[in-house]
Amino acid sequence: MAVRIAGVTIPNDKRVIIALTYIYGIGPTKSAQVVAMSGVNPSTRVKDLSEEKVNSIRNIIEKQNKVEGDLRRDVMSSIKRLKDINCYRGTRHVKGLPCRGQRTKTNNRSVRGNARKTMGSGRAKAAGKT
Repeated sequence: MAVRIAGVTIPNDKRVIIALTYIYGIGPTKSAQVVAMSGVNPSTRVKDLSEEKVNSIRNIIEKQNKVEGDLRRDVMSSIKRLKDINCYRGTRHVKGLPCRGQRTKTNNRSVRGNARKTMGSGRAKAAGKT
């Protein structure tokens, strides 16, 4: 029996505390809080949960936490607001560059789309003989 919470199918063979992190917006800490509130043993496998335990976990997650579609929509609207007001972070999002203060002279090739697969590719050519 596949367990679905917040529109996400949770893996059956994993422990409950780990399986809940498959839901967008629930990390290890929030997962531990939900499991404690529902009274489920954290080391229980998802396939061993009873239907009422699954329902209690589902109710706690959907009533008290913003997850999946709602959370994604909120994040996207926040980024759109930053872009609309033309603040520094918004312009960094538009350009596809890091917006949290990371250095960009080196170490952001993957963000810029300049990932070097082989040595020397994508690098500026050295100047000729003088």
